[in-house]
Amino acid sequence: MSPLIDRHGRTKRKLRISLTDRCNFRCTYCMPEHPDWLPRSSLLDRGEVVRLAGLFVDSGIDQIRLTGGEPLLRRDLLECVREIGALRERGLRRLSMTTNASRIAPKARELVAAGIDDFNVSLDAIDPDTFRRLTLREIAPVLDGIDALTDAGANIKLNAVVIRGDNEKDIVPLLEWAMARGIPLRYIEYMPLDAPGHWKRDAVVSEADMLAAIGVSHRVDHQPRSSDPATPYLVDGHYPLGIISTVSNPFCSTCDRLRLTATGELFTCLFSPLGTPLGARMREGVSEEVLGEQVRRAVWLKDAGYAARPGPVDRPVTMHAMGG
Repeated sequence: MSPLIDRHGRTKRKLRISLTDRCNFRCTYCMPEHPDWLPRSSLLDRGEVVRLAGLFVDSGIDQIRLTGGEPLLRRDLLECVREIGALRERGLRRLSMTTNASRIAPKARELVAAGIDDFNVSLDAIDPDTFRRLTLREIAPVLDGIDALTDAGANIKLNAVVIRGDNEKDIVPLLEWAMARGIPLRYIEYMPLDAPGHWKRDAVVSEADMLAAIGVSHRVDHQPRSSDPATPYLVDGHYPLGIISTVSNPFCSTCDRLRLTATGELFTCLFSPLGTPLGARMREGVSEEVLGEQVRRAVWLKDAGYAARPGPVDRPVTMHAMGG
């Protein structure tokens, strides 16, 4: 089968699958303090998740990342991991997970054994008070989860969203904490995706601002870019740092990602106003062939991205339901 290519010539290789819209954190840039959860009956069951994952693998997707919400809130998470992992026989090369790690400690070894190749852990600050203000939760369980993943031999990467007035003072302390432990870190510019709709451009700490802050006490060298959304840097000659600069320096021209919500709605771009309801069509009984045609059409019509139409996106699906 031919690869999934959009009208801008970008081939899709990576799929984010949201396993649930539920999350035990209340990160201020992601969701309201009291969110309205989707009815559980509307969420894909495990068989539906695996069926859609297989459809995408058969269409050329070879990397899948499980997201949420918080995927550890999914009761059948291990079964999902094992059954999606079985798609390696059909072409899947990598299975990853994004998590806040607060509940992962008891399951770290099981998840690694079940087939998760790498974990992205959200950690927006290393200062406990700053972390609490951003997430309305405590940092200790997250640090315990990171330790458990390390002990299990997991590949880990840290993600940190930087917001002016909230955690920009943690840029260097978090970097130095991660460097001391040899855990790669990616900083992410604050994007206009927050559920309350209060994003403001002046709250964005740009890539240039982050580099300036780090450069006061560390040497930072730019590295060649790939299709990855993060611009790579080497700190002090040895430590890998990435910065995702969607707002100040969009990477849309190399985007190879698709997103599937917990209800099975396909979004070809993080900023797409509309999705394709694959889950609903599947429940109506449409064939694999028809679903595949809908995927190809949606991918082909994918917009140029944030670079072509910057600013907040207006849609009913919020970030915690979209998946990171």
